[in-house]
Amino acid sequence: MVRKRGLASRFRDDDPIDQSPDHVLVGVVSIPENAESPWRLISKRIFMAFLALLLAALVVYFDRGGYDGGGGPDGKVTFIDAVYYATVSLSTTGYGDITPVTQQARLLNTVIITPLRVVFLILLVGTTLSVLTEQSRQAFKIQRWRSFVRNHTVVVGYGTKGRSATAAMLADDTSPDDIVVVDTDPQALKAAAARGLVTVQGSATRSDVLKLAGVTRAAAVVVATNSDDTAVLVTLTARELAPNAKIVATVRESDNRHLLKQSGADSVVVSAETTGRLLGLATITPTVVGIMEDLLTPDEGFSISERRVEESEVGGSPRHLTELVLGVVRKGQLIKVNEPEADALESGDRLLYIRMIAG
Repeated sequence: MVRKRGLASRFRDDDPIDQSPDHVLVGVVSIPENAESPWRLISKRIFMAFLALLLAALVVYFDRGGYDGGGGPDGKVTFIDAVYYATVSLSTTGYGDITPVTQQARLLNTVIITPLRVVFLILLVGTTLSVLTEQSRQAFKIQRWRSFVRNHTVVVGYGTKGRSATAAMLADDTSPDDIVVVDTDPQALKAAAARGLVTVQGSATRSDVLKLAGVTRAAAVVVATNSDDTAVLVTLTARELAPNAKIVATVRESDNRHLLKQSGADSVVVSAETTGRLLGLATITPTVVGIMEDLLTPDEGFSISERRVEESEVGGSPRHLTELVLGVVRKGQLIKVNEPEADALESGDRLLYIRMIAG
């Protein structure tokens, strides 16, 4: 009983990170965006500053009767005077030679010119305010992302295995917006962000970090950690939070496969064992290794793919199809093509077959 209470306490509802305000998550969650050159950013700021200057000048010119000190006939304010007043006013120079004298002109200065002065300073001078603006923008993007993210894939660990898994998903036409990477290494997260992926910095053994990555609404979780004990704990945590998600995990030693299965993993890949087999094959038949690599690379040569059985194929044998079928997935279970259960295809079955990639 004590162990059960201890385990349940790890999944309490008041975890701090996932319930933190969005502005606190800036630096923890990174939403990718298209990078712009410094010159383009500067040009955009200058253009916006000129728009603010022009708007202020137009406000003054259309209400020119409320100003005194212009250079036109009878001291009237001309358009050049309006531009001049807007320039010295927005830049806070304020020589005082042109002044608003009517109540309407002073009200417009308070309501329009003063806010434009603040915007003008932010665009051209406010480096610190610019940083705050960037943080606010990131906080808004995080808020929007947390509201809409669902049916995505959470990749835990962006080492060699995590990067390869992500590359395979991207090569199989998965959108970068549908992948969230969780890791503790800032350099790994930086590499993931460079590929347009959303990243969350933190340990995936903590339930609040996984909640922040949206694991409760995820369609799949890929556990690609560097140690088997961490993989077991992450899998256990993910399964508790996402009972219906598909969890795929990797371990280094085959002896730990059953621990991942007991923790809730749907599929387990033994990395050391698989690598060892390929090394052994390479010493005997090196060309087999080349074919295996080809099959595992979605965008080259041949690829292992999956599709739904068509109505015209129901009742037939997968061995009579034009594709080279390896197995049949029926109700979530894999049936090899040489097994008797696979002789008659059923509605709702899915085929695992070898697909040729057009060069």
